[in-house]
Amino acid sequence: MRTIVELPEEQLAALRDLCSREKTSRAEIIRRAVGQYLQSNQSGQGKRAFGLWQKKKLNALDYEAKLRAEWSVP
Repeated sequence: MRTIVELPEEQLAALRDLCSREKTSRAEIIRRAVGQYLQSNQSGQGKRAFGLWQKKKLNALDYEAKLRAEWSVP
């Protein structure tokens, strides 16, 4: 899918130099950059969530059962 992105002249110049050095198209360099950015930001989500229940006295399955018990009608 095509998209339009406006970049400052300094970034365009640096991008031109990089494309020339690597003998790669601008589109390919941008695809790689976006891919790396997404990968680094998505993997950070998991790292922040890892171990959230570590200091809880109630384990996750017991907590889930407790929450579901609230749904039942007496």
